[in-house]
Amino acid sequence: MPLPMPKDLTSTVLRTDFSDDAAWSAVQAAIDAADGSPHATCVSDPRFDGATVQALIEEEAATAEDGRLTYLFLADATTMADPSCPLLAVDLYDEPGRTCRVPARWYPDVSANLSIANMDFADFADAADDSGAFRGWGDD
Repeated sequence: MPLPMPKDLTSTVLRTDFSDDAAWSAVQAAIDAADGSPHATCVSDPRFDGATVQALIEEEAATAEDGRLTYLFLADATTMADPSCPLLAVDLYDEPGRTCRVPARWYPDVSANLSIANMDFADFADAADDSGAFRGWGDD
């Protein structure tokens, strides 16, 4: 079964931790509050509970090429536990499995640029700090 596709000009945010519904609601609220524009297609499907990056890569590789995602964001246990809601961005195209964290505050910038192919996944992953999180370009 293919991974869920995002709505036009948004990115897929896939819930992989189902331990706390209130935390999931808080993650969605943080994404929406970041700039008020729709940047996320949030997917809460229990079949992805506990899904690993590798399992998602394998699932996507089995999908017809014209239906594949090039990246997605995971709302995992780390996302749910941290007040900054750091989503796990996953490259599914250039370097499948490469990841970086994207706190909700930075999610709209990353999502918008990836959804229109203005920037590549590596641009953000390469700019991640020592903790592996993208926190902007240092001018904010």
